[in-house]
This record gives sequence, structure tokens and C-alpha cells, in this order.
Amino acid sequence: MDIKRSLLLLCSSYGSFLLGQEKAVDTIYIFDSQMSKVKLFHPVRSLTPKDVEKNSTNLSELLRFQSSIYIKENGRGAVSSPSFRGTTAQQTAFVWNGININSSFLGQGDVNNIPLFGYDQIDIKAGGGSVIYGSGAIGGSIHLNNILDFNRGFKASVYSEVASFDTYNNFAQASFSNDQLSVKVSGSYLTSQNDYKVPEFVVGSTGFHNTNGRYYNTSVNIGASYKIADHQTISWQNQMFDASQHYPVFEQNYNRTKYNAQTLRSLIAWDIQKSNISNSLKAAYTEDNFQYFSDINLPKSSGAAGKNYIFKDDFNYFITPKININAIGEFQVNKGEGYESGIGSISRNVGSLAGLIRYFATKDLRFEAGIKKDFVEDISSPLLYSFSGKWDAVKWYHVGVNFSRNFRFPSFNDLYWQPGGNLDLLSETSTNIDMNHEFSLGDFKITLSPYYMDVKNLITWLPTPYGYWAPVNTYRSESYGLESQITWNKKFGKHALRLDGGYTYSKSINKDTQMQMMYVPVHKAVGNIEYGYSFFKLYAQGLFNGLTYTSTDENRSTAIDPYFIINTGISAALFKKYTLGFKINNLTNTVYQTVSLYPMPKRNYSIYATINF
Repeated sequence: MDIKRSLLLLCSSYGSFLLGQEKAVDTIYIFDSQMSKVKLFHPVRSLTPKDVEKNSTNLSELLRFQSSIYIKENGRGAVSSPSFRGTTAQQTAFVWNGININSSFLGQGDVNNIPLFGYDQIDIKAGGGSVIYGSGAIGGSIHLNNILDFNRGFKASVYSEVASFDTYNNFAQASFSNDQLSVKVSGSYLTSQNDYKVPEFVVGSTGFHNTNGRYYNTSVNIGASYKIADHQTISWQNQMFDASQHYPVFEQNYNRTKYNAQTLRSLIAWDIQKSNISNSLKAAYTEDNFQYFSDINLPKSSGAAGKNYIFKDDFNYFITPKININAIGEFQVNKGEGYESGIGSISRNVGSLAGLIRYFATKDLRFEAGIKKDFVEDISSPLLYSFSGKWDAVKWYHVGVNFSRNFRFPSFNDLYWQPGGNLDLLSETSTNIDMNHEFSLGDFKITLSPYYMDVKNLITWLPTPYGYWAPVNTYRSESYGLESQITWNKKFGKHALRLDGGYTYSKSINKDTQMQMMYVPVHKAVGNIEYGYSFFKLYAQGLFNGLTYTSTDENRSTAIDPYFIINTGISAALFKKYTLGFKINNLTNTVYQTVSLYPMPKRNYSIYATINF
């Protein structure tokens, strides 16, 4: 990537690209203006809406089959959390259009209570990122991005799917844009009885039946961008989500429970873009509400409501054509109120200041250094820093190095849950280092990324002598391993073939016991192959998950055994506007779990159709 291209990516809070469509020049607006800068120094895996269609059950399934992340899912569609490079769920940041959306109460994102559809791109970045993306960006971050483009006229599409276990999945999207205004609206609705059976998996005296496993969710996304002047844009993105998950029971006479969640995210941005200077000012409001029902026929038994007011400014300036400075300031007010959890009405102010400098020594060599200080009310926060370098040594080999200090401050539950909340908790901190080796050999691209993390002050909930659990700063952990990725694309005539595979070796060790952390498989491999001919496409996915311990003492008898799964699908495009497809998930009919005692479905099917207008 030459310097001119780097400057184009960095100076702009929205990307300007020559696309060669019906219009002479099209522009696009990207809400997360930092992502283009991140990609200059870090490998980022990007998933498109077409990738999403292959794993359309939920976000958990998509990440499980198309990334290196281990997803712990308490049965299909139930509570789900990520483990990125052997870290905890609280050490993965979910970022919506540049805004960290981890729950103030849990300190993490529940993967199945985040919509799958409605984004233009999902980016997966491994490694520390707290200098830019804040608390929790220790193991990595998952970015849910919306893009608004101009000069495209009217477009619309409808996706509808019918699947096993009385599952119905629908998504519709429409957009309009001219040279000054861009508007995009989308909505999704998913419902499933989810009553699958796994007779080989015996619970008590009977085979497993996912009784009371029903779930549904719906979401609405609205985005708009307006050019108020040649170099200024006002943009808005809004997401509403409503969901319900019924928790499975193992016996018919057990109490049937459920969990409801509602989220609202709204963001407005004012961007100024000139030749060597740019500024992006954002104001956001996010709201997370949830209710737990210990009996689905009775009123809620517990719950909470969280509201966050966020103000963020991102300033970029090129001092010279080779030196770029970037200042980021953010202020949040986090409010919460619990119900039957001992948490009353609480409020916390959080502020941060970050500065980064980027130096483009030559067209093949670039560096970035950053420093950040967070100011979290009543909590001591460490000084954070980061350093990255990227060298395009030769045409076929690029190498990068990254070093950073990252953190996670305690959540509302950690501090205020009664009984058990601990106001004396320290923030978790980590030191991260990784390298990236990229090889380009003809149509092949290979990436090898060794990494190391040292995490201090890990927050763990432990039983107390008083009969309840409480969070404490316990031990240190270290994670080290290797992430690898290989891709191959080839077109010949009307034929197209694409291969995409990844292997992850992950050791995550409790430094006190020297044992592997729970729910961190040492080995994980994923692979995708896709063949296309004219209007016809065929794909297959493979997933291998190695032995996974479910206890802190590496007890083999309770560990999850290794498993291998294959998914496959076929589709045909008709008259350029219509697509019909058929998918088989778990073709191998494998009995497997991602969380102990909660098996996932065996072989299942779906039929889908897409209409483009």
C-alpha cells in the first residue's frame, strides 16, 4: 500500500473510492472511521452479508464457523459468549459503529442477543485494542459496521428462510441515495420452536430433548447521511432489538423459565473532511433492558435497565505528508437500575483521552504509537499504550509487530450485586504482543500470527463462607499461541473457486495452577470452500474443535470431546434478481456440545430465497 493510499484512508472519516459504476464517482460513509486505520497495521477478517447467509441461524453460528473465536452456547439460540485467544467473555469487546456496546451490568456481550442481520460488514480483529476501543478489548474485538453509500439510486432486497425445528428467518432491506443524501432501512424477524432432539445424549434416564427451547428476536435498523457542505456530513444510525429466549429444561416437570431483552442504540455523527485535516464528532445513546422469569407464566422475578450517554470526538491532522497525529476524546455517563438483584439506582462517569501518532517512513514501512488515560469514577485505571509497525519487505512477504497494554474495569454486577458486590475490585490489565507474517504466493495468501498475553488482576466469582458468591481479583493468566489463515481465489472462464481455512493453537494458563483455562480448546480449525459456475454455487464448511476442559483442574472425564462438523449448501441465481438455496447443517450428524450438558442439534436443513429489486 503506497503513501497516497494510506493518506486517503487516514485523512478521511468516510472513505472515498472510485468504483466505476453508473455514476462517475461514488462515495461511501463509514461510521467507524478508525477501522481503516486499524487495517493499516493489523490483519482484520471481514465478513459480508453473503458470508452471513451461510450461517444464518444466529451470530454465534457465524462466528463459530467463520472465525478463530470459541463460542460457548448453552444450546442453540440460548445464552452465548465468546472466548478470543483464550480470554474470558468480558475480555472481548463488541463494537457497534465505533461504539463499545459491552453490557454495563455483565461487562460482556451476549452473542445471541445481538442481531445477526442489518450490518454491511462484520470485522473481527484479534489482539489488544483498548487504546482505541476501550474497556474489554483485551483478547480481541468484534465490529458491527454500517455503511451508507451515495449515488446508487434505489435498491431493495428480501431474504426469507424456512428451517428445521419450526424456524422462520426473514430479513428485508431498502436504500435510496443520490449525490447528497443516503438512506437505508432494514428489519429482521426470527422465530424458532427449537425443539430438537439428541437421543444419544442421555440426561438422567432419557435422551436429550430441547424442551422449552423456543426463541425469537426482531430488529430494525435505520441509517441516513446528508452532505450539508462540500466537506461536511451529518449522519445517523439507529438500531432497535427485541428478543426472548426460553431456557431448556431436562425434565418435563421442571420449572420453565425465560429471558427477555430489549436494546436501543442510536448514534449521530458530524464529520468534517479536508485535504489534511478531519474531525468526527459523535453523540450516542444506548439502552439495555432485560428481564428474567423464573416461571414463564408469572411476572418477571429479576431484571435491570441500563442507559448510556456517550460523546466522542476523533481528530486527525497530517503535520507533513508522512506524519499523522490523531486525538480521541470520549465521555460517558453510565446509568443502571436493578430489579430484585440488590442493585439500586446507580450512575458512573467515564472519560478518556487518547493520542496516536503515525509515521509513514516509506511507501513500504509505517509505524503507529498510542497512549491513553481513562478516568473511571471511583476506579483506578492504568495508563494504556500501544505500538505497531508494518513493513512490506518484498512483494510476497509483509511483516508486522504489535505491542500494547489493555484493560477492563469492573462491571456494575461486579461492584454492586447484593449480596456479593465488591467495591474494592481492581481493573484487569493485560500486556499483549503479537506478530503477523503475511505471504502472497500466486493466488494463495497465508497469514501466521503468533501471540502472547499476560493478564493480571483477573476478576473471578468465587463462593464465600456466607453462602453466596462474590467477585475477587484472583490470579494471573497467560495466553499464547498461533493463529493462521490461508485463502485462495481462482477464476477461469465461468468457473470460480475459493478456499478459506484457519487453524488456531491456543494455550491459556492459570499461572497459579499451571492448568488450562476452562472452555479454551487448544486446537480449533475452520475451513470454507466455494465453487461457482455461471448462476450456480456450491459450498462446504468444516469445523474441528479439540478437547475442551469444563473444569479448572483439567478433569478429562467432564471435558468436551473433540468433534468435527460439516455444513454444506447449494444455490442458484435466476434472472439476476432471484436466488434459491438449500442448506444442510451438521451433515455428519455429529453429537457435540459447546457447553457441558447442552448438546447442539444434529443434522438439520433449511431452504431460503432472496429477491433483489
